[in-house]
Amino acid sequence: MTHIAVIGAGQAGSALAAKLRALGFDGQLTLIGSEPVPPYQRPPLSKKYMSGEMQLDRLFLRPESFYEEHQITLLTGTRVIGIAPDTMTLAMENGPEISVDQIALTTGADPICLPPAMGGGAPGIYTMRSLRDADAMAHEFTPGRHVLIVGGGYIGLEAAAVAATKGLQVTLVEMAPRILARVAAEETSDWVRALHRAHGVDIREGCGLDSLTRPNLTTFSAGLSDGSMLEVDFVICGIGVRPATALAEMAGLEIDNGIKVDAFGQSSRPLIFAAGDCASFPWKGTRIRLESVPNAIDQAEATAASMLGQGAPYVARPWFWSDQFDVKLQIAGLNSGYDRVITRPGEKPGTQSHWYFAGDRLLAVDAMNDPRAYMMSKRLIEAGKSPRTDAVADPQVPLKSLPLVEDAAA
Repeated sequence: MTHIAVIGAGQAGSALAAKLRALGFDGQLTLIGSEPVPPYQRPPLSKKYMSGEMQLDRLFLRPESFYEEHQITLLTGTRVIGIAPDTMTLAMENGPEISVDQIALTTGADPICLPPAMGGGAPGIYTMRSLRDADAMAHEFTPGRHVLIVGGGYIGLEAAAVAATKGLQVTLVEMAPRILARVAAEETSDWVRALHRAHGVDIREGCGLDSLTRPNLTTFSAGLSDGSMLEVDFVICGIGVRPATALAEMAGLEIDNGIKVDAFGQSSRPLIFAAGDCASFPWKGTRIRLESVPNAIDQAEATAASMLGQGAPYVARPWFWSDQFDVKLQIAGLNSGYDRVITRPGEKPGTQSHWYFAGDRLLAVDAMNDPRAYMMSKRLIEAGKSPRTDAVADPQVPLKSLPLVEDAAA
């Protein structure tokens, strides 16, 4: 009987295992996760779970009974410490080796922590990636306390929004010249910065954390690169993630900003596949790695089909979202290579969207509380169509009637 092991019990791993069964795989199927709980959603950790709006049971992707009913052996709190690709055996941290016929690596990504010299890993200094991280810092969110958030990406900003909503004093530092510099245009950075400052968040851009000491058992003294010193109660580090490739590297797989896979999810070893945050794949003549729930699910399901010989090349349709205060920021496409941004006011006050173009070609859209702009732009991007920039800039032109570039050429 064929045995497939899926290593990494997150969004991608759960989706891949479920898809294998849905496609008719009737062999032995083992889903292995290092965390002591069933697969769960990560995005709500820095949003609704941290704010108390979502309880633990709602985090789980599927009830535990699902795995039993579909004969998926779910091993939680279990760590694979090595893969022998020649013999297709898994070395386990606690327990005997497991022999398999195929492997899917869905190991996700690991948070980048502060260096140990600056207190990384010490009590009161947190990252936001796992359920354990969220639970460990829950007691810190008491009104009036002061939190320092290091990193002005989406994770840091979402944590800042929750903390401010709960009545904490929030200081966020970003070493780059502006927040969201790696992923968004100045227009989106400006909009999000104004949102946070309106809620009392102290955002300091072009400002890094130089030193962090603990003069007593209850507070930290943070020295910033702007010369200021802050006394804070705890620290959240949100400076990004790295693809979790340690197992793949030990197995000799090719690495290129993640586990290098082809359009079918196959690694440099034919019987080992990868999907989700840990994998880089071909896309429009280049190679990308996407950190998003939609990609984790879609790529995992496409890879499952490939493992069974039923696959087609995976074509990513990137989209993302972020919840901050009462704003849902929805992002369609990838903005890499843009040379101009068109701002379009939304139909309701306080809403708008930013449309990224390379020449006349639409690449991506950031929509702030503007779901219509998001949905329309997403359809256009996925269809490979581009609206005329003058029409995008004119709010009098309805979204559904935006003339396309090819229309103008005709």
